[in-house]
Amino acid sequence: QDPESPEASQFRLAAGRIAEVSFGLSTSPAVLTHYGVAANTVTLFRRVDNDRRDLDMNSKDVDAEKMTRFVRMNELRLVTEYNPVTAIGVMQSSLQLHLLLITDKMSPKHPKRMRKYQAAAELFKGKILFILVDSNLNSNERIVSFFKLKKSQLPALAIFHTPDEEQDVLTLDEVSVERVQDFCNRFLQ
Repeated sequence: QDPESPEASQFRLAAGRIAEVSFGLSTSPAVLTHYGVAANTVTLFRRVDNDRRDLDMNSKDVDAEKMTRFVRMNELRLVTEYNPVTAIGVMQSSLQLHLLLITDKMSPKHPKRMRKYQAAAELFKGKILFILVDSNLNSNERIVSFFKLKKSQLPALAIFHTPDEEQDVLTLDEVSVERVQDFCNRFLQ
């Protein structure tokens, strides 16, 4: 595609709105062929589950707003915070094992918990999708109740195997890399 086209301009605008995601624009036939991408396509490569999502730009109504929404809905991070926008990407992930840290993001212990949870996520990249569920959000109450937890039992880890809905829950006082790793390994066996 022409790097000066209106679509490319909208692409750059969307890229500026999502600073934490790397964007690139290519018109090289070799690059497009290598990645199996058609011209006029926004392709989101997800390192967490080695999957990708494509947005066809040939529709005239695709603008920076729609591209931004496409990326937000389909991006997955090492630890993805669950909310109504990211729910679509979580549910469509090719990873069938989901590990949820259900916790209060307002807790003074939250930053330390997240550092350890993210460190554990590195160990299972490509095997388990790590998800953060903020127990303070009303929209997440059904997740807490799905795992038969009460707010008084949080923080907790919940692991879920999507094909057969097998699950396990571990309530904890402290999140540690070792406890997360042990919990995941026990479930994987």
